Amino acid sequence: MNQQMHQQQINVELGEKEAEGIYSNLAIITHSPAEFVVDFTRMLPGTPKTKVYARIIMTPQHAKSLLRALDENIKKYETQFGEIKILGDSKAKPLGFQPAAETSATVETT
Repeated sequence: MNQQMHQQQINVELGEKEAEGIYSNLAIITHSPAEFVVDFTRMLPGTPKTKVYARIIMTPQHAKSLLRALDENIKKYETQFGEIKILGDSKAKPLGFQPAAETSATVETT
C-alpha cells in the first residue's frame, strides 16, 4: 500500500489569494494527543503585538510527514545553495553590526 501512495498523482489547485502567500517569521506550535496546531505570525521591530495570519491543524502523523519533507527539502536546498545559517547558532557567522571589544573610553562634555 505504501508503494501505491508514492505512485498516486494529486491535482492541487492554487487559488489567486493563496498564490500570493503570507509572510511569516514566527511559528507557534502546540499539540494535543490528537493534533498539532501551527500558528504562523510575524514580529516586526518596534511592534509589541502581533496576530495569527494562518493556522494549520494536522494529525501527528501528518506533522511527522511534514517534518520529514522539510528535512529532505532543506538538504536539497543546502546542496544547491550552501548551508543555511541560523542566527544564534554557534557555527553561524553573526549578522549585522557587532559591538566593539570592551575598552575604556573618555567622554567629554562642554
